[in-house]
Amino acid sequence: MRLFLKAMPKGGDLHNHLGGTPYAEDYLRWAAQAGLCVDDSGARIVAPPCPQAQTVKRMSEQTPFAFARLVDAMSTRGVQQGVGANDASGHTQFFGSFDRLGPTSPSVEAGALAVARQVAAGDRVGYLELIHNPQALIAATLGAADMPLDASGLAAFYSRTIKDAKPVIDRAIAELDANEAAAGKALACGGAKPDPGCGVAIRYLAWGWRDLPPAQAFTSLILAFALADRDPRYVGINIVQPEDWVIALRDYDLHMAMLRFLAERHPRVHRTLHAGELAFGLVPPAALRHHIAKALEAGAERIGHGTAIAYEEDAVATLARMARDDIAVEINLTSNAVILGVKGDDHPLRLYRRAGVPTLLSTDDQGILRTDMTQEYQRAAREQGMGYADLKQMARTSLEQAFIDGTSIWADRHVGARVSPCTAGWTDDRCRSLARSSAKAALQVQLEEDFQIFEDVTVLNLSKSIGP
Repeated sequence: MRLFLKAMPKGGDLHNHLGGTPYAEDYLRWAAQAGLCVDDSGARIVAPPCPQAQTVKRMSEQTPFAFARLVDAMSTRGVQQGVGANDASGHTQFFGSFDRLGPTSPSVEAGALAVARQVAAGDRVGYLELIHNPQALIAATLGAADMPLDASGLAAFYSRTIKDAKPVIDRAIAELDANEAAAGKALACGGAKPDPGCGVAIRYLAWGWRDLPPAQAFTSLILAFALADRDPRYVGINIVQPEDWVIALRDYDLHMAMLRFLAERHPRVHRTLHAGELAFGLVPPAALRHHIAKALEAGAERIGHGTAIAYEEDAVATLARMARDDIAVEINLTSNAVILGVKGDDHPLRLYRRAGVPTLLSTDDQGILRTDMTQEYQRAAREQGMGYADLKQMARTSLEQAFIDGTSIWADRHVGARVSPCTAGWTDDRCRSLARSSAKAALQVQLEEDFQIFEDVTVLNLSKSIGP
């Protein structure tokens, strides 16, 4: 199954946090090159100075068991194998991993971009929407004043904040320009033998914080919308941090009000929202009743995770609305299993599909979770009973639901019904013309051609090599 699914074209990964894409080993390699250190606990990367024995370079090369402990601390590898499972839940280990990765630098962010492209290309993923904020946005958010703020004060706060946003956005764009250029150079994208990762199309989603005090949370969202409105590489926004933390639960309605407010002022900016990333027993029952429905009311065009849908108060109506309005759910099977303990028959993937809701598979934080897109497809097949036709539909849906400009090859957003220029085939001149004029159609036609080769050639060669 791994051989088959590794070779299968998979469209796009629309729920992919750039900071969580590299593996711990990548971060440790960058830390060693930068001369960083390991703290006294042996579980966190810190800035120098430190004794030579505590440098990441020395530890990586001379103390393999200490290095393995670092990898377990900076990912969910250990917890997934039962190591320390009595001391930390997958939820705690996952979110705690990010604090142990070490100082961020331009070389780390450029390296992460290069890794994201390489991993996607090796996984037959042709398009990424990376959830990523330049450091300029993060610094401006954390430097914002903490002051009282409720829904009645959003307009005045926005007017003050947006006046000072331009230099922050300028720095963010310059930062991304530099990091993309460095990543492209590392992959030899302009050379005679470019890395296959150079062929992966990249767009970004700016994000706001949901576990900061209201004024800082709103600042983060204002900057995210402003960046996405100005830089065409940013195709939308999201809101991140654990949905079950105290401030996130307390201010959920306020955050939705912020999103509605900003959507009115930045109507071109798409919205995909983490919502319903919860499980029974993780939070009090009241917290499970409305989050997905309220995200839809706030204008979500896609839902990230949506794991708690069956616990929503009017789940049937919410599912019907998502199906009617073509609002997809980004399914993260490994993430839900590790962080929430939701898997197998408890996972709502089949419920969403039975209700007619568009579904697509994504990786979430594949480096921290020690997964990849092939593994997500494998889980969908083994644990959720998805056949090849189901997986192919989800791959197509990923590009149909992508926030990328242009006309689709599918009529009325229904995957399977072709638009008239493509009814005669993907190689028809009219379909080719559509692909040249539309970034979305170009990716979709390429996927269909890749499927044709996969089904006609690759599968046949696999069968000859290893048997039916």
